[in-house]
Amino acid sequence: MPKYAPNKMSAEVKRRYFELIRKGWKGAAAAREVGVSMSCGSVWFIDAGRVSFIETPISSRYLSQDDRIEIADGLARAEPVKAIAGRIGKSYQTVYREIARNRKPDGRYQPWYAHNQAHIRRKRPKSRRFTIDAELREAVAGKLAKRWSPAQISRWLRRRYRRRPAWHVCAETIYEAVYRGLIVPVTATTLRTGRTYRHRRGRGRTREGALKQCTNMKSIHQRPASVQTRRRIGHWEGDLIVGAGQRSAIATLVERKTRVALLVRLPNGHAAPAVRDALITTFARLPAGLRQTLTWDQGNEMFHHERIEQATGLRIYFADPHSPWQRGSNENVNGLLRQYLPNGTNLRIWTSEQLDQIAAEINDRPRECLNDRTPNELMRRWQRQQAPA
Repeated sequence: MPKYAPNKMSAEVKRRYFELIRKGWKGAAAAREVGVSMSCGSVWFIDAGRVSFIETPISSRYLSQDDRIEIADGLARAEPVKAIAGRIGKSYQTVYREIARNRKPDGRYQPWYAHNQAHIRRKRPKSRRFTIDAELREAVAGKLAKRWSPAQISRWLRRRYRRRPAWHVCAETIYEAVYRGLIVPVTATTLRTGRTYRHRRGRGRTREGALKQCTNMKSIHQRPASVQTRRRIGHWEGDLIVGAGQRSAIATLVERKTRVALLVRLPNGHAAPAVRDALITTFARLPAGLRQTLTWDQGNEMFHHERIEQATGLRIYFADPHSPWQRGSNENVNGLLRQYLPNGTNLRIWTSEQLDQIAAEINDRPRECLNDRTPNELMRRWQRQQAPA
């Protein structure tokens, strides 16, 4: 009987050994088949934790045994996680989660142990957390009533209940429970999005021809590089949200560093002159330190952008056509606002006081991108720093 050190055998030999084990072979028979001693096979078996299931094909969206071997080999060679992820065709976030979830207690990533742990975790049926824990259900329902998103609730649970790991549910678990009606009756007002079922993701809106009359607009690519870093306050993103039949609109402004949102009422329509006057009035109320730049999309409503610059001291830049991600902060806030200002409604019925109240509520929500601080907290900190000593 050949005898080899278990840690010196190739990954191919180990892979074949575990393939036989998962097909139902006895340990001794599998060891003989791959040409190692029974004790060598036993060391592998023990190191893997347990191999009590028969391997069956699963969807390619899950990590396979071969994927996990590639991850282990890459880690042994000290390769960057992104390089490993690219080689196996998965996102680097997936690989990071895999390593964190399925490594051994001593911190070592062993591919067969990891594969077994994933299988054990995948077993069904399981009792749904929100079905068996009424206290957790009430806690989450209370935050949903305050219009918190599932992601915010998930992070809050981890901070507030550090010693209760059973309550550390991810945002997707909360979404699923909401859609199933396990927390509160699912209605169009339960989530900010207004959805009552899992919705297929889209590519965003498009816009035909914009600002064609204007030849003096400055592209976002001319914007100072310092704006992109979000290190300084006073740089804004703006857009319109439009009501029913394109007959009403509200201008939305978001400060890039603090994510503070302002809602600008447009009672006289959203043609260029009305937008010009409303923006000039709004920015005139702000301190000079908060009037640095404004990034807008290429809409005809900004035809008078040069007049706005002259009146406010802002420098206005325009995003590329069909590129909403270049104004990501503003697009995110516009999505949040649709919970308050649904599509297909007349936006002229909202008063300035009501819009200010909506903005205040949004600005008082914790944001993941701000380390769960609120926009109002950051703005108040900036104001204290500006106050004379």
